[in-house]
Amino acid sequence: MDGKEQRERETDSLDTRTLYEQALDCMHEQRNSDALLLLNRVLELNRRDAQALYARAVTNLSMSNFRKAGCDLLKTIAVDPGFLEAYKHLGFVQLTLGKEEEALKTLQKALDIDPGYAGVYGVIGDTWLDLGEYEKAKEAFESALRLEPESVESHYKIAMYYLSRGDMAGLKKEYEILKTLDAEMAEQIGSLYF
Repeated sequence: MDGKEQRERETDSLDTRTLYEQALDCMHEQRNSDALLLLNRVLELNRRDAQALYARAVTNLSMSNFRKAGCDLLKTIAVDPGFLEAYKHLGFVQLTLGKEEEALKTLQKALDIDPGYAGVYGVIGDTWLDLGEYEKAKEAFESALRLEPESVESHYKIAMYYLSRGDMAGLKKEYEILKTLDAEMAEQIGSLYF
């Protein structure tokens, strides 16, 4: 590689980082269209940038573009098979698209990489709920809580499990826990169900 090619690569690398950081700022500000434009440019410069593929997928998810998000998540995993968040989000996309069995397989792959990944258990629980497998859903939510006992999301999900089963005592217990962790979330449950 001659000096000119080296300088062009360094410039592209700097441009890519700057564009990516700008895209993250846009995502944070919920300027999704701007974020997509910037991420597309990053991916024009390096189509195998797993972070940019993942960020574009998350942006598409926030816009309910589930199929586009799913494609980018598959590409992210192809580039970086250890990208745990990509598996979690892909499982969510598959669940949303009614592909529960695929979602379970995808989420299991994430757990094969990291069995202590609490966030995956919540999506697994949601998947089991969709399949009407309530006890398996409860087990998944409880697994998440064992790993992260103060997870507001997991306590909320298990509260919804109790509600779906008509277990008002379980729902009340989770409501009391949520009052100490997130009063606003507890109030949502309380105002609807008590």
